[in-house]
Amino acid sequence: MNISVLLQPPHRYFLKGVLRTPFRRHHFIFHSSTHLGSGIPRAQPLSSLGLPGTKWLLLSNGLKRKLCLQTTLKEHSEGLSDKEQRFVDKLYTGLIQGQRACLAEAITLIESTHSRKKELAQVLLQKVLVHHREQEKLNNGKPLAFRIGLSGPPGAGKSTFIEYFGKMLTERGHKISVLAVDPSSCTSGGSLLGDKTRMTELSRDMNAYIRPSPTRGTLGGVTRTTNEAILLCEGGGYDIILIETVGVGQSEFAVADMVDMFVLLLPPAGGDELQGIKRGIIEMADLVAVTKSDGDLIVPARRIQAEYVSALKLLRSRSGVWRPKVIRISARSGEGITEMWDKMKEFRDVMLASGELTAKRQRQQKVWMWNLIQENVVEHFRTHPTVREQIPLLEKRVLGGALSPGRAADLLLKSSKAETNEMHPVQ
Repeated sequence: MNISVLLQPPHRYFLKGVLRTPFRRHHFIFHSSTHLGSGIPRAQPLSSLGLPGTKWLLLSNGLKRKLCLQTTLKEHSEGLSDKEQRFVDKLYTGLIQGQRACLAEAITLIESTHSRKKELAQVLLQKVLVHHREQEKLNNGKPLAFRIGLSGPPGAGKSTFIEYFGKMLTERGHKISVLAVDPSSCTSGGSLLGDKTRMTELSRDMNAYIRPSPTRGTLGGVTRTTNEAILLCEGGGYDIILIETVGVGQSEFAVADMVDMFVLLLPPAGGDELQGIKRGIIEMADLVAVTKSDGDLIVPARRIQAEYVSALKLLRSRSGVWRPKVIRISARSGEGITEMWDKMKEFRDVMLASGELTAKRQRQQKVWMWNLIQENVVEHFRTHPTVREQIPLLEKRVLGGALSPGRAADLLLKSSKAETNEMHPVQ
């Protein structure tokens, strides 16, 4: 048996204890700053300590980090069959080589609800994450991609804007990925997936990748796997990631927790626009763009721009180094699109220089970890044998007015807790 151990002080007691273990072979890895204690010089072969067949190695700080990552990968890969391992390796290799088919298959894998495929997806994601971190180190610690969230009410012209904006970026040498979240039917679960059909020019561009994905009833329109799809796209070499949301409620809040910059697109419609937009959504916007600013709509677009400039002055900025801007654009004439990209780059540079972008990404990872925990806990609760049996009965009593929703929830929670205590009694 080979055992890899990363030793940190103190080591004397560990080494004395390991002499009594029945293992035949040991593989010890010491950090370069390791002091083995009195009587155990650093360069002394461990075989002289009564450990025949022992391997030892001195590591620098960088190699120690790499070892930890490799150990994590090995832990995730354990339990895979040879066929599954080859499948994951094929996807990973094709993905980092920029093969669009492998990227599409990888996203399909993480969107799967099959339990075994979920496990394979996590192994793949861990491999991509390791590759991603190594590439960021080569990039002086700077992010490899710029993540932009786009939202707005239906009819704001999001798809039209993305096609013009995407073509402009690919012509400038960027690789752009569009994750368009389409609303699903509550009855059939299907989705129109109309974004790809509307972005005809961009969908034919080999430097652009458009991935429409149905919400499948997810609150806010952002699927639970959108955050993981972003990582896969970045692993595939795409340096601009656009996430377009449904724009009908909580989606703005969800997408703001996975992007570097949140852009709100608003049409120059008539009426009291400020009354129809939630204050919280405006506060999240790093950039507000009034669309369709051409022809007869130029005058109302200017008026809307002035109203939002005044409104944003009254709101507290979320950033200490950036004040949200309001601009006018037209995807039909191209007016303002170049200036909009300049504002986006300015935002990225300012946030990177201040360190806010790095802190923001770290905070987002924590938020998404807890979101997934919450979702998995609820799913585990619903599939609990005792709970699953009682749900139809209690739902019927709630619908009939014989039981309050709160009391029904308490009963389900107590039944789940009682069975757990029976299975794991307190000693």
